[in-house]
Amino acid sequence: MTDTTLRQMIIDELDWEPSIEAAHIGVAVDKGVVTLTGHVASYAEKHAAEKAARRVKGVHAIAEEIEVRRPGAKQTADDQIAKRAMDILAWQAFIPSDRINVKVEKGWVTLSGEADWFYQKDEAEKAVRKLSGVVGILNRIELKPRLEATDVKKRIENALKRNAEIEAQNIRVIVSGGKVTLEGKVDAWSERERIVRTVWSAPGVTSVVDHIAVR
Repeated sequence: MTDTTLRQMIIDELDWEPSIEAAHIGVAVDKGVVTLTGHVASYAEKHAAEKAARRVKGVHAIAEEIEVRRPGAKQTADDQIAKRAMDILAWQAFIPSDRINVKVEKGWVTLSGEADWFYQKDEAEKAVRKLSGVVGILNRIELKPRLEATDVKKRIENALKRNAEIEAQNIRVIVSGGKVTLEGKVDAWSERERIVRTVWSAPGVTSVVDHIAVR
């Protein structure tokens, strides 16, 4: 596939996604590496644009340079964003909100504290992402290791084998404490994302180093 063809496919996908104002987003492609530029009205829209680009077959990597521009009349004060963030986290049944801290500076939200599972860390970011006034999120919530490295490795390998959408034999899993390193090759970015998400679902995983290449 040529870069020109891939670029047009990404533009079409951005146009297809109803949550994105694609007219303000630029797309450049160089040997499968996609650069997204321009501006959007919210952090949620920025995230949706990157997610849409990742769905397109042939994308090997993404450089995301989209700027969030908050409309002047709708700017939200940092203390308001912080309060709304704490409130929305408290409403989420699966998030340990009592162990999560929120800091907001010029629209940038920093999440810190501790969680037991990656999905809790992920859900906390998803919840805050939807708030108006947010221009970016730094997710620094730490995870606690809960299993020995040998148990983690075995559980991950078994989980990958069970997934019909993953070619597990092409993936190498290296575990050191709670750190998991992934190596190998896949045919699409979507498969790579499924593998990483599967690994994060294993108890005891505190960080994932993704060295998987997209063919």
